Amino acid sequence: MNSSTDLFNQLKGAEPFFLLAGPNVIESEEHIFRMAKHIKNITSKVGVPLVFKSSFDKANRTSSKSFRGPGLAEGLKILEKVKVAYDIPIVTDVHESSQCEAVGRVADIIQIPAFLCRQTDLLVAAAETGKIINIKKGQFCAPSVMVNSAEKVRLAGNQNVMVCERGTMFGYNDLIVDPRNLEWMREANCPIVADVTHSLQQPAGKKLEGGGVASGGLRELIPCIARTSVAVGVDGIFMEVHDDPLNAPVDGPTQWPLRHLEELLEELVAISRVSKGKQPFKIDLTPFRDEES
Repeated sequence: MNSSTDLFNQLKGAEPFFLLAGPNVIESEEHIFRMAKHIKNITSKVGVPLVFKSSFDKANRTSSKSFRGPGLAEGLKILEKVKVAYDIPIVTDVHESSQCEAVGRVADIIQIPAFLCRQTDLLVAAAETGKIINIKKGQFCAPSVMVNSAEKVRLAGNQNVMVCERGTMFGYNDLIVDPRNLEWMREANCPIVADVTHSLQQPAGKKLEGGGVASGGLRELIPCIARTSVAVGVDGIFMEVHDDPLNAPVDGPTQWPLRHLEELLEELVAISRVSKGKQPFKIDLTPFRDEES
């Protein structure tokens, strides 16, 4: 059994859930190290398995003026350093098939962005690295689409796949989270992750000074979506976290404040402990009889 399969089985069996968390994008080596240190300390204290997340390049920014990150080569160097320094697995995203081999040498989980969840060549290239693949459901997709996306990874010879809910388009500048998707996506027969931060974006909903738009968000509703997700019984939570969200260069409106991470995780663990969401409810439709009362 290889290390990717070992990690996959650990995450799949995690109780009460596992966490993919970190700042949206690599801002600097110093910032990534600081965030990894604090997030690992918090998750270790709370008892939640952590996979540290950050991106080396945000290729799908709304505006060409937006910060994108350090790029592939420099970004992977930083992620590899933090992986070794804090002994934590890493998840990062790819946007092109040509990136997969290099990313697979560092990352433990390769994430497929929502906009690209149906791109067969990208899914196959990611799968061929042998690493765990986390596929985000497109904002434009029905949950049933994720069955096909997961199958593309498996047919490429990689059984270590998970799928992630991150909201559904509701008009032009809003997303909604339909909890039913967290159940229906189980048809993909793999771990289910809830992205409780990106799912509260308001795409292209914020006008910029000097023209153009950027994504806004509803940070105050992150606890609401997170509570719902763990009550339903997801296997993992994806959450972008920042120590100074108001000054974050990317997706500040939907990054959760580091100072509140421990408090929120403690509540989510408590909810998950009492929920039976991971177990299907057995519904008896036979006629009710008086003697049963």
